[in-house]
Amino acid sequence: MTRHRRPSPPKAHWLLLSAILAVVAGLLALDAVVTGADGGEDTSPPGPATTVPAQVRGGGAVIDPRSASPVTARARDHAIALTFDDGPDPVWTPRILDALDRNGAKATFFVTGARAAQYPDLVREILARGHEIGNHTASHTDLSTASGFRADLEIRTTDLVLAGTAGVIPALVRPPYSSTPDGLDDRDWAAAQRLGADGKLVVLSDVDSQDWRRPGADAIVANATPAGNAGAVVLMHDGGGDRAQTVEALDRLIPELRSRGWTFGTVSESVGLAGTQATAPVRARVGGWLLVFAVGAAEFTAGALFVLTVVATVLALLRTVLLGVTTSLHVRRRRPREAPDQPVTVIIPAYNEREGIEWAVRSALAAGPRVQVIVVDDGSTDGTDVLVERIARRRPSVRLIRQANAGKAAALNTGLAAARTELVVLMDGDTVLEPGSVPALVRNFADPAVAAVSGNAKVGNRGRLLGRWQHIEYVCGFNLDRRLYDVLECMPTVPGAVGAFRRSAVLRVGGVPTDTLAEDTDLTMALERGGWRVVYEEEARALTEAPATLAELWKQRYRWCYGTLQSVWKHRHAVAERGSAGRLGRRGLPYLLLFQVLLPIVAPLVDVAAVFGLFTGERWLVLGAWLAFLALQAIPAVVAFRLDREPLRPLLALPWQQFVYRQLMYLVVLQSLSTALAGARLPWHKLPRRGLLKP
Repeated sequence: MTRHRRPSPPKAHWLLLSAILAVVAGLLALDAVVTGADGGEDTSPPGPATTVPAQVRGGGAVIDPRSASPVTARARDHAIALTFDDGPDPVWTPRILDALDRNGAKATFFVTGARAAQYPDLVREILARGHEIGNHTASHTDLSTASGFRADLEIRTTDLVLAGTAGVIPALVRPPYSSTPDGLDDRDWAAAQRLGADGKLVVLSDVDSQDWRRPGADAIVANATPAGNAGAVVLMHDGGGDRAQTVEALDRLIPELRSRGWTFGTVSESVGLAGTQATAPVRARVGGWLLVFAVGAAEFTAGALFVLTVVATVLALLRTVLLGVTTSLHVRRRRPREAPDQPVTVIIPAYNEREGIEWAVRSALAAGPRVQVIVVDDGSTDGTDVLVERIARRRPSVRLIRQANAGKAAALNTGLAAARTELVVLMDGDTVLEPGSVPALVRNFADPAVAAVSGNAKVGNRGRLLGRWQHIEYVCGFNLDRRLYDVLECMPTVPGAVGAFRRSAVLRVGGVPTDTLAEDTDLTMALERGGWRVVYEEEARALTEAPATLAELWKQRYRWCYGTLQSVWKHRHAVAERGSAGRLGRRGLPYLLLFQVLLPIVAPLVDVAAVFGLFTGERWLVLGAWLAFLALQAIPAVVAFRLDREPLRPLLALPWQQFVYRQLMYLVVLQSLSTALAGARLPWHKLPRRGLLKP
């Protein structure tokens, strides 16, 4: 039996939730780096070159900056070293490899670590076909402007990836945005010296094919043809975009120059270098393999989250359409206008409700002369019972029942046992009924098949931002959803704040359940499984005191969500039943799980994916899907406020609700689900009352 006690709450799963989001964020950041390494061209003007040695600016394309007296080397006469930057690319690298094979030529591929980690099989294929691998940084970063730490990280990361993918660590490095030796400036030279200190050789180019401009195959062939007989390192690209012109140019360039006595080889072969590709140690291979695995996981995560973004948007669209159709039907539905002339008992369970109980009782008495009020004091320690007793002395229609603390459900059952009327209204001690609410509830019992009527609960303390957010949620979510449930005849919850019941029907299903934390949801589902109808009455308005702090809100929603999951599991067999039970099981429960459990679980990941998606090539598609997702959640807001005749001004807080409040509610669902899966038992969280509804 649920009791108001203060046991230690189950351990929060913040660590697990934080770890999941941190891992997802890390993987998406890694994917953003990988997909953002697109090999764009640098257009910044060169700086001064006062520190660049003259022999370097006038020397060959291969520079050894490892000593105080740097050495350069050229390709031998009539020797061409074709080099390809920015790959590997899954489309163009294989085609370029095929073109080289067709023409019997070898080349050097300067790969980025990001692309190599994405396509490790292509790295291995390049080496398997007898070509050479070089380092082109991890993310195509300009080493001349990067900090020493960033530059070192770019080179070492790429080395690690190549160790993991191909078991080699190259000595050759081509700095991104580099050109010919005579174009080096002081910043370029400082970057080259850092590379030399790390044991690297810098490979620039003698001839730029300018294939990155896509000028046409004829122009690429002309640009790549050396002047005279001096050997050359030729710059081309296999990544960074459409390289069809490059492939076409290779099939013409190589045969044409070979017929004139030129040879084609790797940089090492053309220049005469040895030891440019060392075997990676085991530790580097393992580290590289782990990094490649992480990139694969990042790519999978990004793809999966993109799919989830689309799915979430479709779900939001589906919900908007469903709400639009069912709300339209609900508005046009005719309701009985006259309430049956029957006495009604209002039952109020109270545990430490001194701050608001007087106003709750007064609002119930104002419903009419045939209304009896029973307040069941559940072992209060703040004088609630004394205050109600004082009211009862003046008003004979008010009755106080004291009992030892046993929980809200038990207090409701005590009130039901004491009531002598067939129709009862159950309300909370922090709720104030608006005039006309009780007759509005009662008139629905003109249909003998109706066992319960859900009222229209509203937030009374909406003066502060948190209250306005909850006000929006109540109007847009709870009450709009209840219109849908009403039309589909599958109402899952009559809210504890305000609802009316046939006493005989409640007793027939065993009274108010005490084995879940959402006794209102549990009871509603039990009635429908018992063959009864449950409807919604939007005119039965009641103001309830909502949590005033985030901590209180968390506790309340944690209990609600956990109790809802308990109730869904308890009544899961309704899926296979007939009549009103089947409608609950095959309409209400799927909608509840889909839009109140699945969608909130997916939504935080969608938000994270959208943020990181802004840094990828799919940024506009991701941003569009995300904005559509938000818009489809916001569209019903205006409709809901209009239907409830509420001022639209509180909707000004809607944007902040989407970005702050919404995330908190998502985490509540995640923690509730993880608590349920872990088999933990959540205690009842009693919220402090502040009497915020006092007139």
